Amino acid sequence: MFEAPYLLFLGDAPDALAAKMAQGIYDWRPEAAIGQLRMENCNVDLGITDLSIQDAVAAGAKTLVIGIVNRGGVISDSWKSILIEALEAGMDIASGLHNLLRDEPDLVEAAEKNGCTLHDVRLPSVKYPIANGKKRSGKRCLAVGTDCSVGKMYTALAMHREMKERGMKATFRPTGQTGILIEGNGVPLDAVIADFMAGAVEWLTPDNDADHWDLIEGQGSLFHASYSGVTMALIHGGQPDALILCHEPTREHMRGLPEYQQPSLEALKDVALRMAQIVNPDCKVVGVSVNTQHMEETDALNYLKALEKQFGIPSVDPFRQGAGRLVEALECA
Repeated sequence: MFEAPYLLFLGDAPDALAAKMAQGIYDWRPEAAIGQLRMENCNVDLGITDLSIQDAVAAGAKTLVIGIVNRGGVISDSWKSILIEALEAGMDIASGLHNLLRDEPDLVEAAEKNGCTLHDVRLPSVKYPIANGKKRSGKRCLAVGTDCSVGKMYTALAMHREMKERGMKATFRPTGQTGILIEGNGVPLDAVIADFMAGAVEWLTPDNDADHWDLIEGQGSLFHASYSGVTMALIHGGQPDALILCHEPTREHMRGLPEYQQPSLEALKDVALRMAQIVNPDCKVVGVSVNTQHMEETDALNYLKALEKQFGIPSVDPFRQGAGRLVEALECA
């Protein structure tokens, strides 16, 4: 869909979570990321080469990817001069923001003038059906979280990589802009009209071989006042056979909602499983995935050990420790 190599635009990202799209691309497709472009007030560094537009073009960059996801998903006026410079230098632009590139006249004009393409990742390209709730062949695993941005995509990608290495039949099914940029396909679920969201997930995870696993990228949280709807669509449209609970234990409050605390993993297990068993009575919670990036190694291991004792299922940080035990839990599901 998008020509690599990418120049990852971090703009004025205030923190690492705001730049999770760029971070995800770099973590899972490092070979496609030729460098990063940061504005003066950017507080994020991916640890790769800082490049200007001209330096990036000279190094072979083909597409500038807007790697920052701000609240509301808007294209900031402060970015415009850089984006236009990229187009004038012959680079395409890809964005996963709600504010579409094609709706910005100055960007459209610059793209047309320079023969470049504007890629709006959050623009559905398929007429999705309304969900019918019919059972499909094959198996499906969905990661659900206590909050947004806790590692649901990383969990699915880590499990997918492990399963492919083991020779298992598995497909990563992206449902957000970062996953789509990593995989090259998928459904921009939060841009689908509400009545068709669950149907879009059914479309994304069709009938398959009995021993094939679809690893569905999770979104939002059932407990998040802003984004619970997309999670429900994933649960009912995905009809998962297995759920992985995802959590980031160092959060002080829900993402973007300082007046709301994260629910407990027990509450997530009870609510998510109940919702999943409406469409698949055999669904089980098979593992816990914890984002421990802000924890010391010893503290992280002790925390995971305590969770495993509490829930009686594998509890790991799949990015830090590998996803092998979560995959083994699927094989027993």
